[in-house]
Amino acid sequence: MSRVFRRAGVADIESLFEIRTSVTENHLSRAQLTDLGITHSSLAQALEHSHCAWLVEDYALAVGFTMVDYETGELFALFVRPEFAGQGIGARLLAEAENNLFKQHTKIHLITDGNPHIRANGFYLRHGWYLAAAVDLRDVRYEKRRPGG
Repeated sequence: MSRVFRRAGVADIESLFEIRTSVTENHLSRAQLTDLGITHSSLAQALEHSHCAWLVEDYALAVGFTMVDYETGELFALFVRPEFAGQGIGARLLAEAENNLFKQHTKIHLITDGNPHIRANGFYLRHGWYLAAAVDLRDVRYEKRRPGG
């Protein structure tokens, strides 16, 4: 099988950055990520202390990842290389993130760009998330409750 889904580790940090900076919607450069405190060091610390990220590889090329914050119940990141969009990778990553977060939380959340033209908004709505609030002039908060919770 060409596609592998697995837990991400410290050795995958460069791949996580490559995927994150490859997206065209909600794009952030490495410098912008650094300004937000997302660095090799901060990712290494998170990955070493918590099994909080998963990666999809296609013929050994990292094509998508998700990352969660167990403490806050936040889906922190979910990104797929644009050339691999629409192949179910995002849905598989989302399901893994949700399943893991729902083990500890009855309500989980994420923050993303609220521009209705950003595909992520429709993606999360189609997967049962609901728009909870505006965070600021650009970003919005989505939430989802554990089934039966």
